Amino acid sequence: MTDASSAPTAGHSFIRQIVVADVAAGKHGGAVRTRFPPEPNGYLHLGHAKAICLDFGLAREFGGSTALRFDDTNPAKEDVEYVEAIKADVQWLGFQWDTLRHSSDYFEVLYLGAEKMIRLGKAYVCDLSAEQVRAQRGTLTEAGRNSPYRERGIEENLDLFRRMRAGEFADGARTLRAKIDMAAGNINLRDPAIYRIRRLSHQNTGDAWCIYPMYDYAHPVSDAVEGITHSFCTLEFEDHRPLYDWFLDQLDLPNDASLTEPLRRAGLWQQPSRPQQIEFARGNLDYTVMSKRKLMALVAERLVDGWDDPRMPTLAGARRRGFPPAAIRAFWERAGVTKQNSVIEFSVLENCVREVLDANAPRRMAVLDPLRLVIDNLGAGHTETIGFANHPKNPDFGTRQVPFSRELWIEREDFAEVPPKGFHRLVPGGEVRLRGVGIVRCTDLVKDAAGNVTQVHCTLDPDTRHGMPGAERKVKGTIHWVSAAHALAAEVRLYDRLFTAADPDDDSDGKSYADHLNRDSKRVVGAWLEPAAADVDAEAALQFERLGYFTADRRDHTPQRPVFNRTVTLRDTWAKVAGK
Repeated sequence: MTDASSAPTAGHSFIRQIVVADVAAGKHGGAVRTRFPPEPNGYLHLGHAKAICLDFGLAREFGGSTALRFDDTNPAKEDVEYVEAIKADVQWLGFQWDTLRHSSDYFEVLYLGAEKMIRLGKAYVCDLSAEQVRAQRGTLTEAGRNSPYRERGIEENLDLFRRMRAGEFADGARTLRAKIDMAAGNINLRDPAIYRIRRLSHQNTGDAWCIYPMYDYAHPVSDAVEGITHSFCTLEFEDHRPLYDWFLDQLDLPNDASLTEPLRRAGLWQQPSRPQQIEFARGNLDYTVMSKRKLMALVAERLVDGWDDPRMPTLAGARRRGFPPAAIRAFWERAGVTKQNSVIEFSVLENCVREVLDANAPRRMAVLDPLRLVIDNLGAGHTETIGFANHPKNPDFGTRQVPFSRELWIEREDFAEVPPKGFHRLVPGGEVRLRGVGIVRCTDLVKDAAGNVTQVHCTLDPDTRHGMPGAERKVKGTIHWVSAAHALAAEVRLYDRLFTAADPDDDSDGKSYADHLNRDSKRVVGAWLEPAAADVDAEAALQFERLGYFTADRRDHTPQRPVFNRTVTLRDTWAKVAGK
């Protein structure tokens, strides 16, 4: 598993200050226990990585633990595929949970808690439809109206609720609602639903239940029975915190052993806590959409090649693209944790990727747009090997032997018959240094019937070879190459940003996010690699010299059939487009 010893711990953020104060005061016995509670209705994205780093990183810093809990209270949208993908993403990012739970593990506890609230006169069965409930909820400036069923007696409510569980009523016919205050300034406290009837088979409980708890109820109860001390949520849950605390007040889980008896029988019990919910701003990136609904639409409409398409902002996509988990952790650490919503430039993440790969990616030579170069003053069968460092800044990476012969592949853009101003590569009659070889002079060209250059003929100055007196002779340009006789064919996928607009969600011009799709975000080319570039494992990262950082595709790459994804260019090409 990826090491995450340098995982972000929220730096000196307000959240960390809260935790420091709680530990110093001995709150929760000085313990820190957090949870990451994804809903298994899609793949995790880069925004989720911020929450993962916060949840796991802070707990680790204070010697605590973190629970991974799947919020599976809505069986209509959940899938085992997503569960397994989320587990893989968390581990790939560099973290390991202490316990793995599902909200469905607590269905019996939640049910007993609902009955307790009925007996306390704090919940009632309501026959209003969803539309009628919305009509009576009121507005920010107008109080809501009580349900006509709000004053049902305790025994009638218990009877109806048990019959809801038994499956006597149709979907949507009745709900269980909390009895709080229909005039509350916080609309979340206006008798919110606790349970709804849904005849759907559940991925974990099968057909055992036909009533399912609402997230606002399942969330605090699950936190409490898992012993969570600090429950970190994004800002949209700030207005839900009074409801979170209200449920905990009614149930008093740490002091009511009858509610957690089902967990004792199941071997899942631990001392319940009184958790504290703390909100922070979610992570947003430009040139990206983070909505699961929109990401799912991209997949369903085949606008991308699945959830792990390297252009997707999912963690699975970032992994396949070749983003190192250390770079994602470093990015969110630098972004910080605040209560201020903001959008971070995608280029900041790309620069974190470059930093990690610059230090850790071995160098290789590859040609993506090949043009044949022939060295006429070498023999037809000339072959030799040249030693190259695997990393120019770190001798611990060692060296490799690269085959060199009379005919080479060079990048087409490294030759210009009519050079533009400032062009310092190969031109007719001009000289350039072949990386690790010496200086060659262009002496002739071969063109096809359409006038396109198909071969460049050169002569090699032997006095500029390594160890010779002229080896230090200066020329302005140096280009890379691959021996045509030894090169291995590869498929290289050139990925770019999925959207052309910095804010794809902005529909003020009448366009949707789909209208901003970058039609050039994926280009597949046939490339030539030096042999050592192909003989790597899937997910291995390399720098193709002068071209960028590339990663062997985790699904399609084999040494016999190399497939590489461009992870990131050597420099930020989008800065030029934006005029930065």
